[in-house]
Amino acid sequence: MIVSDWIHVIAGLFVLVSLSLGVEASPVFHSKYWLFFTAFVGLNLFQFGFSKFCPLGHILRMLGVPEKRQ
Repeated sequence: MIVSDWIHVIAGLFVLVSLSLGVEASPVFHSKYWLFFTAFVGLNLFQFGFSKFCPLGHILRMLGVPEKRQ
């Protein structure tokens, strides 16, 4: 998998986990403050659309994840 694939997978996972922990109707509800994490992920994706900078992408590249398919 390449950097953009990992970004989509991790962002989707973060949203699903934080929603399941932050929505009171969820069987694994912990605290409504988990919804702030959902908002953080959404804002990060929003700013990426304008700036083309993603901190997670930078971290993944430093870890050696390829940017293009071979």
